[in-house]
Amino acid sequence: MVTVDTARRVAEQVPDPELPMLTLADLGVLREVEVEDDGTVVASLTPTYSGCPAMAEMRADMDRRLREAGFERVRIRTVLNPPWTTDWITPAGRRKLADHGIAPPGAKAGGRITLTLAPTRRALSCPRCGASDTEETSRFGSTSCKSLWRCRACLEPFEHFKEI
Repeated sequence: MVTVDTARRVAEQVPDPELPMLTLADLGVLREVEVEDDGTVVASLTPTYSGCPAMAEMRADMDRRLREAGFERVRIRTVLNPPWTTDWITPAGRRKLADHGIAPPGAKAGGRITLTLAPTRRALSCPRCGASDTEETSRFGSTSCKSLWRCRACLEPFEHFKEI
């Protein structure tokens, strides 16, 4: 018998292909898991942004993991509205990012990101030593979702997961 709880437990364990320390559930990309009347498991995913190159891999990994767990009928649905936001990253996901040396995103002011035409000045704490004397070295990191920073106190580089 196919149950939503069992399917959800499997779906919640699928890792993110770009940030494998996080699951898609930690990242807030896994939106919903349903079981249709015919037993089809439907997992709904929201990409972190519309051009996310990892979305195909996320869909394939989710499909494979559910099938390996014994679910014969699987459909992966992409949900674009409402758009994903870094506010959906779980507290556990934020801890995992910091534990792996990536500064987690902060909360968006008023639930919105303000467009500014001048460079944004922000203070980040180093995820390694906690110092606030840090500097951005590159607006783009290993993925477009991250920027590169350096701590002036411990001199270690680190990535920051940008607020979206």
